[in-house]
Amino acid sequence: MCAMWRLQVAFCIASVLLSLSSAAESKARSCSEVRQAYSAKGFSLVDVPHQEISGEHLRFCPQGYTCCTLEMEENLNQQSKLDFENLVENSSQSMRTTFVTRHKKFDEFFLELLDNSEKSLNSMFTRTYGKLYMQNSGVFQDLFTELKRYYTGGNVNLEEMLNDFWSRLLEHMFQLLNSQYHFSEDYLECISKHTEQLKPFGDVPRKLKAQVNRAFIAARTFVQGLTVGREVANRVAKVNVFPGCRVALTRMMYCPYCRGLPGLRPCQNYCRNVMRGCLANQADLDTEWNLFIDAMLLVADRLQGPFNIEAVIEPIDIKISEAIMIMQDNSMQVSAKVFQGCGQPKPLGVGRSARGIADVFNARFRPYPPEERPTTAAGTSLDRLRVVWRTMQHSVVDIKGKLKESKRFWSNLPDDICTTVKLAEPDEEQCWNSHIQGRYFPEVVKEGLTNQLNNPEVNVDITRPDTFIRQQIMALRVMTNKLKNAYNGNDINFGDSSDEGSTSGSGSGCSDGCTTEFVYVGTEAPVIGADRSDERTAVATGKSLSPAPSLLLVMAVLLLPHVAMQNQRR
Repeated sequence: MCAMWRLQVAFCIASVLLSLSSAAESKARSCSEVRQAYSAKGFSLVDVPHQEISGEHLRFCPQGYTCCTLEMEENLNQQSKLDFENLVENSSQSMRTTFVTRHKKFDEFFLELLDNSEKSLNSMFTRTYGKLYMQNSGVFQDLFTELKRYYTGGNVNLEEMLNDFWSRLLEHMFQLLNSQYHFSEDYLECISKHTEQLKPFGDVPRKLKAQVNRAFIAARTFVQGLTVGREVANRVAKVNVFPGCRVALTRMMYCPYCRGLPGLRPCQNYCRNVMRGCLANQADLDTEWNLFIDAMLLVADRLQGPFNIEAVIEPIDIKISEAIMIMQDNSMQVSAKVFQGCGQPKPLGVGRSARGIADVFNARFRPYPPEERPTTAAGTSLDRLRVVWRTMQHSVVDIKGKLKESKRFWSNLPDDICTTVKLAEPDEEQCWNSHIQGRYFPEVVKEGLTNQLNNPEVNVDITRPDTFIRQQIMALRVMTNKLKNAYNGNDINFGDSSDEGSTSGSGSGCSDGCTTEFVYVGTEAPVIGADRSDERTAVATGKSLSPAPSLLLVMAVLLLPHVAMQNQRR
């Protein structure tokens, strides 16, 4: 019994001596590697020990022997926050840049297309009609101004604006066709109010208006979507590092410093748990983000397909040509109906009434050979318009590819930081597991706020969602709704004002016996020279306005041979 007791005492003494020996060896370990790594972070070495010290003062890292003072741990805690913010910002840089650069390119292409169309139209009709066109050019200038204002986000009811254009165009054409009469402002207003009933251009304005609506609604909403995507991505990339996240980051990224292992990276699954906890709210953005991207791709399909210039140019030109013929063939009937509905206008003096319509429209369309094709001062031509449009189409294809790459970005971000950025160590045995160098055993939690309840590394309050992230989710939801409406051709800003123009009321300027409705009769009538020439002005002008602006010059050029043939028949 005594011998046994002595043996136990001896064993205890040996254990104590062995532990004291190990402690002495531990105390003797150098902190030179830590000092070097710590200095590389930009910190002073004044308070850094040369050898390990007792770690009872540590708040985040293991409290064994350590190379960290309290000041060092606090500095590394601050550094972990900065490092994490930079990791998120750098990891999202490419995706965020996509929205910035693609928005800029698309916007530039579309506005250049619009500007070139206006300049080319103005150049062509100035050369063709001279003073006559310039006296009536305000109709077209106003249209382009409003189209640009609509595209750039102005409070413009696109449908009403187009209705107003056709009404104004009819007023100008009607006066030129009936230049032997005097028309008061009230009389012209009467004509304008009944444009829809008169249908001087047939059904063309309605069809072209539908195409312009869909094209501009799609373009404007698409560029707005790129703006929203850019702003949301930039805001979400500025992460909110809450206290529980900062503690977890410090333990993962810098506690190896305190253990004398500054080069040891965290285990993969350990890193994933920390990142999924810190980015839980960002992951919750992902569902709405993916819906937003899908809606952007739908609208991109609209721009790339149905509104491609090659896809719509031929049917639009056929419709424009049809509108010209309708106006020419039925100008006498339209005038008669106007006189019936708005009253007989007063004739001008003898000197002016003697002027014939042919004298007003002494200009003629003539086809331009390629070397004489009208260009703007900047050298823009039909070929330039096509180049710009095709470049824009390539831009849309490029944007679609980049948008597809950004799907599931926010839910994949934690794993991307750990693997793609190479923050974590792939070797499961040679990594930091939050305590020592060795394998990490806890399971990886799923992404999203509600799944962080059992996160072993990050203390996340799942009952308090990030309000800022929720605001971004709502912004995406609103934009997605706009995009879906744009895909269907609906402008939600003016969803309730779909009237095609007033068709009621007696109309100002009516004399006794005028009716409140016009009945348009499309009977065939001889096409007189004045009508043909006159319509050309209206058509050349009207045609530029009906379709998307990018088609203006194209239509005019394609219609020239058709009108020239009619002139030859005469």
